[in-house]
Amino acid sequence: MSNQDIQAAWHYHNGTKHPHGPLMDPWHSFDPMKQPLPFKIYTDLDPIYLPAATQPLSTPALAAVSDAASPPASAHIPDIDAIARILHSSAGITKKIDYPWGAMFFRAAACTGALYHIELYLVCGDLPGLETGVYHYGPHDSALRLLRRGDYRGVLVEASGHEPSIAGAPAIVVFTDVFWRNACKYQAREYRHAYWDCGTILANALAMSSALEMPAHVAAGFVDASVNRLLDLDPQREVAVALASLGCGSVPPPAPSLQPGPLSLQTVPISDREKDFPAIREMHEASSLADLSEAASWRVANPPTPQPKLDGPVVELCPLDDAQIPQDSIESVIRRRGSTRRFAQESITLQQLSTVLEKSTQGVPADFLDPSGSTLNDIYLIVNAVDGLASGAYVYHRGPRSLELLAEGEFRYQAGYLGLTQQLPADASVNVYFLANLQPVLERFGNRGYRAAQLEASTIAGKMYLAAYAQRLGATGLTFYDDGVTQFFSPHAEGKSVMFLVALGKKASRQ
Repeated sequence: MSNQDIQAAWHYHNGTKHPHGPLMDPWHSFDPMKQPLPFKIYTDLDPIYLPAATQPLSTPALAAVSDAASPPASAHIPDIDAIARILHSSAGITKKIDYPWGAMFFRAAACTGALYHIELYLVCGDLPGLETGVYHYGPHDSALRLLRRGDYRGVLVEASGHEPSIAGAPAIVVFTDVFWRNACKYQAREYRHAYWDCGTILANALAMSSALEMPAHVAAGFVDASVNRLLDLDPQREVAVALASLGCGSVPPPAPSLQPGPLSLQTVPISDREKDFPAIREMHEASSLADLSEAASWRVANPPTPQPKLDGPVVELCPLDDAQIPQDSIESVIRRRGSTRRFAQESITLQQLSTVLEKSTQGVPADFLDPSGSTLNDIYLIVNAVDGLASGAYVYHRGPRSLELLAEGEFRYQAGYLGLTQQLPADASVNVYFLANLQPVLERFGNRGYRAAQLEASTIAGKMYLAAYAQRLGATGLTFYDDGVTQFFSPHAEGKSVMFLVALGKKASRQ
């Protein structure tokens, strides 16, 4: 199926809606005692242990979240210490909780169901402290394992249609999705989660790169088969979903002389059984790029986004200024970040909400968001408890940095219902919804636009996580009743589709 046959994206999106999407089995059950192994473990490769950080970074988290490092005048080559910081702060283990049935390891970024189905690989030239090669990152022991020796960056340059950020990168991180790890609980909806969870990891990676003053850029357009072949993935079970360039170099990588051959490396089975959900593979294949011309055409600039008319009452944002922002470093915030399990029904301030919105929406450096500052998603809010802001439904306008009131009222009940009848969104101070007008996105990018819309929404939401925790607030990502959210915010949101939901507020004290 061609990427341009956009009925595939609509079929998948409508088929995986809550509550009665036809691609979902209402009788499906999940046994947490039998969940898959959350790590990819190569049995025959020696670990290259990554160094632990010795000197903390001083960059405040809110500055790292909002700022993107500009390409320097000269080459910026990351060393192994920088690589270690970025990988650990993206997907490393930050805490362990012991349960009667065993230990639970939590990661640096949020993940649906704490099932950790996103794997990270590194493709690099010669770096200070690390030889050129293709590596897999193992969070379980904070180590790299060499899969291929030699400079294979040229494979990614060609696969990306010569995306400039990839062509000039000393190091590239490849993010992959292991289907069964997440589908074991969420069935065919897993493919949405692939981009949700990749995005929250990317938010951490981009913030750490900013703190290190290292340019970083996301590429979602590439020839899928070429990247999967380089990493020796079984595309029936694991596929590449995004690339991120790190640093910039003065010498381009060599053009690939041969296509990488199979490696036949042994890994520990993640489960004693795996159920196939064909809809996942079908959507991935339908949104795959087949050749270099398709990858290159991905980078055609987006048409300018017209500024929406403001019809309702408007509240201007009042974020913290640089002298007021908390000085907690990005690494310390990532270490203490978690997904809030209970919110207190208490107010946050308009200044705190303004800071979250302001710092997280400065733009995602990505190949599908050109020119800089483009967006595929609109941001809607249900405000339950914010001092200085009337409770109600709002839409956020990035240009004038303001909130437009759509409907004033007490909507805690509706927020709880829309969040799949959970108490968390009802108790939260604010619920933030990302909605995309999918039809023009799919017409522009084909089915792959569905990946892009999910990825942008989740990356911004990941930044919101960090911006909330930097202010000692809580945050959690939630699922939702798709059509119910659109209907709630209509007529303003008529025709739009929900990509992500994140709840913000004060964490309830433990009893």
